[in-house]
Amino acid sequence: MIKENFIKIYEDSFKKHWDLPCYTDYGENATYTYGQVAEEIAKLHFIFKQCHLRKGDKISVIGKNNSRWCIAYLATITYGGIVVPILQDFNPNDIHHIINHSESTFLFTSDSIWDNLEEENLGGIRAAFSLTDFRCLYQRDGETIQKFIKHLSSNMEEAYPNGFSKSDVKYEEVPNDKLIVINYTSGTTGFSKGVMLTANNLAGNVVFGIHSQLLHEGDNILSFLPLAHAFGSAFDFLTATAVGTHVTLLGKLPSPKIIMKAFAEVKPDLVISVPLIIEKIYKNVILPLINKKGMKMALNIPFLDTQIYSQIRKKLVDAMGGQFTEVVIGGAAMNSDVAEFFHKIKFPFTIGYGMTECAPLISYTPWDEWELGSSGKILDTMKVRIDSKDPYSIPGEIQVSGENVMAGYYKNEEATKAAFTEDGWLLTGDLGTISQDGTIYIRGRIKSMILSSNGQNIFPEEIEAKLNNMPFVSESLIIERDHKLIALIYPDYETLDSLGINHELNLEKIMEENLKNLNKQVAVYEKVTRVQLYPNPFEKTPKKSIKRFLYSSIAES
Repeated sequence: MIKENFIKIYEDSFKKHWDLPCYTDYGENATYTYGQVAEEIAKLHFIFKQCHLRKGDKISVIGKNNSRWCIAYLATITYGGIVVPILQDFNPNDIHHIINHSESTFLFTSDSIWDNLEEENLGGIRAAFSLTDFRCLYQRDGETIQKFIKHLSSNMEEAYPNGFSKSDVKYEEVPNDKLIVINYTSGTTGFSKGVMLTANNLAGNVVFGIHSQLLHEGDNILSFLPLAHAFGSAFDFLTATAVGTHVTLLGKLPSPKIIMKAFAEVKPDLVISVPLIIEKIYKNVILPLINKKGMKMALNIPFLDTQIYSQIRKKLVDAMGGQFTEVVIGGAAMNSDVAEFFHKIKFPFTIGYGMTECAPLISYTPWDEWELGSSGKILDTMKVRIDSKDPYSIPGEIQVSGENVMAGYYKNEEATKAAFTEDGWLLTGDLGTISQDGTIYIRGRIKSMILSSNGQNIFPEEIEAKLNNMPFVSESLIIERDHKLIALIYPDYETLDSLGINHELNLEKIMEENLKNLNKQVAVYEKVTRVQLYPNPFEKTPKKSIKRFLYSSIAES
């Protein structure tokens, strides 16, 4: 058990960092200090007490990243409630199901999402509050919440006649073994389960973040991953708030143009990202530079290439604000060619490994110790084993145990039982190997692995990584049909149009050429038979992994 009490971490942080900036919504001038966040939490606690909420009651939070999202989350757990963060990418039917399945009593939501929900399908909800200004959007018949909120300011003045101060920050005693979050996953298999995370699971991640000094008091960070996803939540939000970091919340879709502008303005001291965003920056910022004719020639000249790579690294670092110590990438597999290039130019990045069921971290290594092709070293608080005859060279399923491992799936004993081995190790569903020093190397997902007709294991992600780096390929998906591999490709129409290339006349020829070049790079049993163009971007999970189950039978026969 982690010795630091999770709730106490935040009680101490608000007192210690009282006057420091805490949360800013990107594009807005207003900033909450740590003291102001603590006061907003106290106001919500007033409402919870007035409504006789009990310890262990569930409160759902759904909406874009903003300050009030963070405040609602913290108010719930410091009151002794259980927070249910819901990804805003879920459709209304899924949202209804999650709120009802989790037995949530209150709902904090963005106004636009509330407009698409049906009150009659939310029978257990007593009230819904806006993440714009905390006004009460809905109250069940017989409730007097809206009336109480009108007099909230006078009630606060009466309770704190000398003003709300550090000494007033006192939170519920919540032992670390208590359930504190139910996080509903959105995986590539399409089945959503409520991951039960204890205070200890979250403390395992946050205490690691504190001790490894990922962030410091007074640092700046840009939060652009969905806060309802375990990766962004653990480090952009929870660790940052624990140490006194100033969090700027980007409540917009992180396109390369928007995010580069935000980086330049915020100048973050640490960047937490999923691979897709970094790969897009590589494609939009780096590739146009190194593909210039003169640059290609220069890179073939000994000694000159080192100077050029140094300039490229500086250009990329400056474009991302110029102040960060490293970029931590996780949540999905990164394109190996992109990783290799970034490693070659000594760009300060590292790739970690985790999953929602571990809140999320399993392994991490600082960028200057990280080994190319790996996913970092196992955390001291975690254990990893490989289900393989030779875990050092033959891939097998990665199994984990330790402080960060979930308590199970909410109201789903069957799924919980299937997720663990008989001796209590969590089955990750990932295939990999491990080195003697505890470094993890991931090969792919068990469910996406293809067994060839001659018994060879084919990892489609490895083929897709090569294909995605070829001309005019935006993204791809390798699927099996009649024992043959087929590549579904969504072309890079934007680049084609910018170069004036006619789709109808040239696209099939371009992709056939890509297919030839791809098959020169892969093993005989990995050769792709044909390409099938796909008209739209592939549907993805919030961590930007393609939902493979939607495309398993899409290829034409």
